Amino acid sequence: MSTNPHERAAAAIVPQIINRIKVKKQCSTISLAGESGCGKSETAKALVNEFSRQGVTALVLGQDNYFFLAPLANDTMRKKNSEWLGPHKEVNMRLLDRTLSGAIKGKKTIDIPHIDYDTNIETVEKINIENVKVIIVEGTYTSLLKHIDTRIFIDADYKDTLKFRKLRSRGNEVNDPFVENILEMEHKIIAGHKYLADFIIDKYYDVISIK
Repeated sequence: MSTNPHERAAAAIVPQIINRIKVKKQCSTISLAGESGCGKSETAKALVNEFSRQGVTALVLGQDNYFFLAPLANDTMRKKNSEWLGPHKEVNMRLLDRTLSGAIKGKKTIDIPHIDYDTNIETVEKINIENVKVIIVEGTYTSLLKHIDTRIFIDADYKDTLKFRKLRSRGNEVNDPFVENILEMEHKIIAGHKYLADFIIDKYYDVISIK
């Protein structure tokens, strides 16, 4: 068994859903949600690798690329407007859902926006998904997306993830009281999202199957 916690979680989840994914004619979708620094990106990569070992091609979409504003502009807006926070304020959830809907309906390509965190430059990449069997959408609010077959929630709050956020080192986010306040607000917004989940990954990366 792998000592990597993300790989262990992926190895626990994929065998429980692989059969229904293989028999389903349409593309399957998975949401992977949780608070900042909880390991969503690393777990998404581990899921892709685990699916690959099972002969299934998976693709990851990041919620961070679907914000209405680029990172620096979004931070500025948060400081100007205390209500500029949450899934239906900051994130283009409709576009994400339309993208998933198109994939489920058999579209051969999808357009994926990319926003560079450091430069704020946005580009759009057209991706061929003819051979993609699973789309994993990772991000704080992805549990709320409509076109999702399996929901995974990482149940570690922003206090649990402090050491990982320090390692990530996005600017001065760990020492910024404003950022910590945002994380506290995000925590309150998504605290109940774990009750939407089919699988919960706890802060020790043990997997709890709910449904």
